[in-house]
Amino acid sequence: MKPIDDQPVWSVVCFYTALEARGEGISENMLVHAALYARRNGARLLEAYPVDKPHRGRDDSMWFGAKSMYDRAGFREVARRKPTRPVVRKALRGE
Repeated sequence: MKPIDDQPVWSVVCFYTALEARGEGISENMLVHAALYARRNGARLLEAYPVDKPHRGRDDSMWFGAKSMYDRAGFREVARRKPTRPVVRKALRGE
């Protein structure tokens, strides 16, 4: 992804959950731990590029994660280059 500004960010780019384990919250758990890992290693901003569609998409196109998952994790939309592809960020200070 092309940067939206000059802020240094760490990025979450994709998730993979085995077919038989989908729907159990594993991606949300991975996101929480990715944020903890990033913060512990000096990141101040965590950025991601989720899919934002009104209906559930095919599983094979959801490896970026759904925007609703990032919303629940405290990420905020900072840009949107395509109708279904926002850029979201979370500040990691004080976490």
